[in-house]
Amino acid sequence: MNFIIQNLDRNITVANTETSLLLAIHQSGTDWMQSCGGKGRCTTCKFAVLSGVENISALSPAEKKYRQQGALLQTERLACQVRLTGDVTALIPKESKLPHINYLDGNIKP
Repeated sequence: MNFIIQNLDRNITVANTETSLLLAIHQSGTDWMQSCGGKGRCTTCKFAVLSGVENISALSPAEKKYRQQGALLQTERLACQVRLTGDVTALIPKESKLPHINYLDGNIKP
């Protein structure tokens, strides 16, 4: 399974469907914002799904709570809460970007 981050021009291979996406991202050596240690207690690890939503696990209780609060849009998911079952293409939203990384947003068409 591949997690393709368009505005980083990065393709991360996720080998295990039981591994959280956040763990797979960190294991690949990619920096990814997260404040709560991957426990679903914040929304800093969110990403916007461009394609492959059918390849992502169902919404977790934490994601449902954040959607109800308006902190997680319909197209957004939390990397710490999801498991992949197939390829997904995504973008990192502005509020989840790290200051030391150069993002390719000017060249991306969602």
